[in-house]
Amino acid sequence: MALSQKALQEEYKKYEHIRVRITRDLESQLEKTFSHLGSRILVKGRVKDFASYYKKYIRILKDRPGGDRSGEELPAGVSPEQPPAITDLIGLRVVCPFLEDTKEVEKIITGNYEVVETDRKGSGYSFKEFGYESTHFLVTIPPGIIEERGPCGCDVAELQVRTILQDAWAEVEHELVYKAEFTPFDEPLKRKLAALNASLSLADTIFQEIRGYQRQLNGELGKRRDSFYRQIAESTDALLLPDGIDAAENAEHRPLPPSGNTVDDMLLNALYAHNSGRFVEAIGFYSRILDMKIAGFIRSLIHKHRGMAYFAQSMYQEAIDDFSGSLEWDKKSYKAAYYRGVVWTVLRRYSQAVDDFSLSLDINPYQAFCLFRRGQAYYHIGDYPAALADCDASLDLEPENQGARKLREIVQGKLQM
Repeated sequence: MALSQKALQEEYKKYEHIRVRITRDLESQLEKTFSHLGSRILVKGRVKDFASYYKKYIRILKDRPGGDRSGEELPAGVSPEQPPAITDLIGLRVVCPFLEDTKEVEKIITGNYEVVETDRKGSGYSFKEFGYESTHFLVTIPPGIIEERGPCGCDVAELQVRTILQDAWAEVEHELVYKAEFTPFDEPLKRKLAALNASLSLADTIFQEIRGYQRQLNGELGKRRDSFYRQIAESTDALLLPDGIDAAENAEHRPLPPSGNTVDDMLLNALYAHNSGRFVEAIGFYSRILDMKIAGFIRSLIHKHRGMAYFAQSMYQEAIDDFSGSLEWDKKSYKAAYYRGVVWTVLRRYSQAVDDFSLSLDINPYQAFCLFRRGQAYYHIGDYPAALADCDASLDLEPENQGARKLREIVQGKLQM
């Protein structure tokens, strides 16, 4: 006997509340699984409503051989216990900022869930076709969730992995194509959709390239900063602490990346040269950038890095001039003030060093090493109480600061004499 839509709906709704709970469980589980990734991964879950379920149910039946089923009555012999295979009753979208994030997410899914099927949507499109790529996984609902929530009328969930732009396209495509009564047949419309698809794909690629470039640049900036701090320790701590704080490492010699004429390209080249100990070359790149029309905050940054390069060559007056230039272009550049104070310390002009360290701390008081360096300068001019106070303040911010700890012991010894 044929089943009515009403009977099918009653059977469907028996499990609906359980599917909602399972969807929330999967959302929470996936968010925790992706929490260690550097990017913010958004997980969005939904339970297919009955109207969508029934529409797909009928469409699947119609697509079966000889199956022109257009009415509400289902064919005899078809029951809710043996429905057509609808695998997306529970669906979750995993939305990633960048293309590389989708690869990481896919690895995590395949490593943490039992994957029944993988479908890379859009991978077979030609450049003339519209449509957008995303990866769909059918995964078995974890047994622990089923045991806690109970049977839900399905044993798999669909996980869709997309970038933000892919997800935006999918939302619009769903309204324009999937839910529409007809899809565009007009060639100009098709070309516009294909062009839009290509633009979004290109945007994803460019975003990924920019992110890769930022990571490369930030990596070089980090190396430059660490190396400079070691140079500071070697140049200043030897005046007070014979054993020093940290041992210097040999410069890493690497070929420069492909050269370009943009500020970003020249900065990356400058940092590569700088980190490889090729200071004259690095100074040349920094100077070329300063000859360009650039924003004030960029000019401040370049002066600061060129000052570091001059410092590495013991060209102290040039370093002071650049750190002063950095402060002129950015009054809040507390690091430039700190670095200038370091140069004064190396030159044993401790009163000027105290002034610059104080300026840096006025801008940003939460600098353990700046407090330590000012304590050093106070020690050298014989102001032991001020030196001790700075050591204590430095250790409050960073208890593991061995330099401040050693200096504090020396200062206490002086005060007890």
